Amino acid sequence: MMPREKLVKNGVESLSDSELLAIFLRTGLPGSGVLDLADRLLAEFQGLRGVMQANETKLTSCRGIGPAKSAQLSAALEMTRRFLQAGMEKGESISDPEITRQFLQIQLRGYTREVFACLFLDNQHRLIKYEELFFGTIDGASVHPREVVKKALEFNAAAVIFAHNHPSGMSEPSQADRRITERLCAALGLVEIRVLDHLVVGDTEITSFAERGLL
Repeated sequence: MMPREKLVKNGVESLSDSELLAIFLRTGLPGSGVLDLADRLLAEFQGLRGVMQANETKLTSCRGIGPAKSAQLSAALEMTRRFLQAGMEKGESISDPEITRQFLQIQLRGYTREVFACLFLDNQHRLIKYEELFFGTIDGASVHPREVVKKALEFNAAAVIFAHNHPSGMSEPSQADRRITERLCAALGLVEIRVLDHLVVGDTEITSFAERGLL
């Protein structure tokens, strides 16, 4: 059964990564079906995440992938990003932790350097602004509490959620992560702005400081 037929009959959840990718690729090569092409791409880029994050140059260097197929994959990723962002628009209450996690993964997971971001919220935990504030090397980002406080006051935020990625792919908070979180909480506490959470984004997992009892 071809992927499209399987989707119609059994639902999209029934599709493997290879079958799902094949739907976007649509066609394979002469003498080689679209599922073979999908399997080859997944092997080349070490999974679906690698395929979706590969740039056009890398994708089109693979036999069977031209500009049109590359554009289709880019569009699929952008649709996912916009879908998640729609649940995180200004004025929306941050009431679904899973949507927040998915949004932050889409925003931060693909970076090859460490990026520190903030979700600035009002007193009803509605989103005022998502902003990426500090950019570092693969080893870390220099986070300045004074600048975070300045931004929070600029947006008249009542609460914040911090997030940063680990380019290593591991979501376990480091000692440096814990220290900067303590400093940020202390600085924001002086101006009565609550820190609701700090999320560390890895390849497949996100670690919450709040859930760990680290705040």
